[in-house]
Amino acid sequence: MPKVGVLTGGGDCPGLNAVIRGIVKSAEAKYGWQVIGIEDSFQGLILPGKTREMDTYKIRGILPQGGTILHSSNRANPFEYSEEVDGKTVVHDVSDRLLERFKELGLEGLIAIGGDGTNRIAARLYDKGLPVVGVPKTIDNDLQATDVTFGFNTAVTTATDALDKLHTTAASHHRVIVMEVMGRYTGWIALESGLAGGADVILMPEIPFDIETVCNKVRHRAEKGAGFSIVVVAEGSKPKDGDVTIVEAGGKGKGMARLGGIGNKVGEHIAECTGMDVRVTVLGHLQRGGSPSAYDRILATRFGGKAMGLVAKGEFGRMVCLKGQTITSVPIHDAITDYKYVPLDSGLILTAEAIGICLGR
Repeated sequence: MPKVGVLTGGGDCPGLNAVIRGIVKSAEAKYGWQVIGIEDSFQGLILPGKTREMDTYKIRGILPQGGTILHSSNRANPFEYSEEVDGKTVVHDVSDRLLERFKELGLEGLIAIGGDGTNRIAARLYDKGLPVVGVPKTIDNDLQATDVTFGFNTAVTTATDALDKLHTTAASHHRVIVMEVMGRYTGWIALESGLAGGADVILMPEIPFDIETVCNKVRHRAEKGAGFSIVVVAEGSKPKDGDVTIVEAGGKGKGMARLGGIGNKVGEHIAECTGMDVRVTVLGHLQRGGSPSAYDRILATRFGGKAMGLVAKGEFGRMVCLKGQTITSVPIHDAITDYKYVPLDSGLILTAEAIGICLGR
C-alpha cells in the first residue's frame, strides 16, 4: 500500500482537522493509500518519533474540532532551522535531513497544509525533488491563487459576533470602541466583519488612513446624536506616512514578524482629538480558535479530497484552490508570488463607502 504524509504548518485555524479527515477518508475509500500523520509541521520530518499512522477510525469525531490533531508550528522552516549544537543555538539548512527522513518513512508523497509561509517552504522542497502537494490555509484569506481559504469564514463570523457584543456595551456607556482584528498585510477580515457587524470605521492595510478623517467621523456621529462609535482596525493597518506596528521581528529561525498594537494607537488618537471615552479590544487568537463553520468544513473537506487525488495521480508541485465553485489546482510557485490584497475598486469597498462607513481616506 503506497504511503502519503500529511502535515499542518503555520498558525492554526478552524478547518484543519476537516482537511485531514478528507485526506484520510478519500485515501482509504477511493485510492487505497495509507496516510502517515506528521506532527509539528516540518519538524516531524526533521526529528524522529513525530509520526503516526492514520485511518478512518483514528480520525473519528475530528470534523467539528478546531485546531489540528497533528499540531503545528510556524518556526519549523527546514531551510532556516534553529537548534542547539554544542551548547549554542545555530540556524542552518537541514532540508537534506528532511529529504532523507522522508525516504526512511517510505513515503511517496507529502501533503502540506498551510498558508503563505508553509507553501513557500513546500515549493522550495519540491525544487529539491520532494513530491509535494499544497493545501491553502489561512484565516487571512490572503493567498492569491484561491478565491477563498478555509478558516476565513469562521474568523469573520467570530469577529462579527464580537462586534455584536461590543455594540451593546459601547451604546450603554456612550463610548468609542476600537476592535483590532488579524489579517496581517490584508484587510479581508476587517472589511467583511466590519460590514457584517455594523462598524462605523474600518481601517485596513490597503488604505493608509488619515487619523483626522477618522476623528471627524466619530465627532460627526456624536454631533448627530449617536453616543457611540465602532472602529474595526486590521493589525497591519498603518497611518499615512507611517508604517505597521511590529510586536516581534521575524528572521532566521523566528518565523514571520508578529504584528499588533495599532488598535491601541488608534484608540489613543481618537481619545485625544475627540475627548470621548475610548476602549480597545484586541480580538487576537479568538479568531483562530473554535469549531469551523459549515462553509469551512465543506471547503476543507473538498480541499482534502482534491489533494489526495493529485497525489494519487502523481501531480506534484501543485496547490489545490477554489475558483468560482470549482476545486482545481495551480502550480505551487504561482500561488506564492504575492499576497491577495483587497482591490480598492472591489464591491465590498464600494458598498462600505456607499452606506457611510469611513475607511480613513
